[in-house]
Amino acid sequence: MIIFDSMDQNIFEGGDLSVEDIISFLGSKLDLSDMIWNRIESNRNSLERLLTKTGESYYGINTGFGSLYSITISPDQIRDLQTNLLRSHACGVGPVAPVNIVRLTLLLKIISLSQGHSAVRKEIVQFLIDLFNYNILPIVPSMGSLGASGDLAPLAHLCLPMIGEGEVVFKREQMGVGRALQTCGMDTITLAAKEGLALINGTQFSLAWLIYAIENARRLSEVVEMCTALSMDAYDCHPSPLDTDIHEHRRQPGQIISAATLRKWLDGSEIQKNKKGHLQDPYSFRCAPQVHGATRDVIEYARTIAGYEINAVTDNPLVFNSEDETKIVSGGNFHAQPLALTSDFLAIALAELGSISERRSYLLLGGQRGLPPTLAQHPGVESGMMICQYTAASIVNRNKILSHPASTDSIVTSAGQEDHVSMAAGAGMKLYEVVNNVWKILAIEWMIACQALEYRRPFKTSPQLEEKYNAYRMRVAPLSGDRVLSSDIDMTENFLRSLPSPQP
Repeated sequence: MIIFDSMDQNIFEGGDLSVEDIISFLGSKLDLSDMIWNRIESNRNSLERLLTKTGESYYGINTGFGSLYSITISPDQIRDLQTNLLRSHACGVGPVAPVNIVRLTLLLKIISLSQGHSAVRKEIVQFLIDLFNYNILPIVPSMGSLGASGDLAPLAHLCLPMIGEGEVVFKREQMGVGRALQTCGMDTITLAAKEGLALINGTQFSLAWLIYAIENARRLSEVVEMCTALSMDAYDCHPSPLDTDIHEHRRQPGQIISAATLRKWLDGSEIQKNKKGHLQDPYSFRCAPQVHGATRDVIEYARTIAGYEINAVTDNPLVFNSEDETKIVSGGNFHAQPLALTSDFLAIALAELGSISERRSYLLLGGQRGLPPTLAQHPGVESGMMICQYTAASIVNRNKILSHPASTDSIVTSAGQEDHVSMAAGAGMKLYEVVNNVWKILAIEWMIACQALEYRRPFKTSPQLEEKYNAYRMRVAPLSGDRVLSSDIDMTENFLRSLPSPQP
């Protein structure tokens, strides 16, 4: 993979891209190298020569689509077929997909088409690049994809602007696509053979949700260690569960990293050095490295699967061009089962970070280890942070519901032609909600741990945790009596999300 940065523009030269590469692309403009443009043009020319020389039927090119695959389309109707595919499949419903997911999907579609095996014309790819660079983001209803022939409905909505239809968000305003295109000097395109099918086939919508989650999961896996370390000192935990030998002899890589990270956060803590009146702590503290580490390992697995899919060609049929022959091959790369299973797996793993975090919050409010009940200055007259834990518990319950797998379901469609589907987009949307919920649960733990720390004074936690604590207190004051805490939770979440890298 070679990427040349030119001012605010990324020029894609080819090769494998990672999740991190994709995230880095989002904030800048994009172009393709001459080599990539030539590859796209060469494969398109080969397809057009093949179509003029043979009388063969090619699925979705000169035949109907889905259960209508057996109907032959005459040459003079091929363009109508491609346009009709876009229109007829744009039947998504429900809440509009967030703009960050739409922009991710657009970028992933460009990368996939740049492989050349979709055999679309250069104009098609350039139009999508222009949408990306001008930040013209189509309105994409979130519901409608089965992850079967790819993300048909969402991708149809994504590409409607190409034929001058649909609505977009441009300069923070929702408008008809014609107005946005005119402002940017863009023209619509008449689709040619295979192009409509190439646009709506693919797994890019499902993949966008997963990539968003992976990027957040990486940060969550660091933030959770910071929150846990502070909670450990706030609860006056015994340091023995973090002993290096324990974790080295388990051999689980994520667990080893988690324990090492917690040790770094707590290095230099006065509270850790105090004599403990107890030998063991509850599992939510004692087994934190084992639980967090297992989630870390799932995140790495998800990053691997997403990396494969970023660099894949997932529409159908595909065109393979060599010096000896050009062939059109129909298959099933659009089936999003790898993404469905991975999204479900990651949702479960991240939900566990929230589940164990809520347990630590519960213990800190229980009036144990010298802490007042609910961390109130006047328990009984004041409720302190009692209901914060209720809120965390309600979110944990929501995550348990969202952790039910989407990938275990399959509903037959297209007159039995598409008889097993992945439900990957549904899995991705659930995962998206789980991710955002975990941020809130960790915010509650951090807020409670900071309040509990007030009762450990004059002893201090580690210098690195004191630094984060002090930065946080610039935004959220200690509890000096009952007050409305929902805004404190929001400000705490914003604080945690704003940390560039909370590693010690």
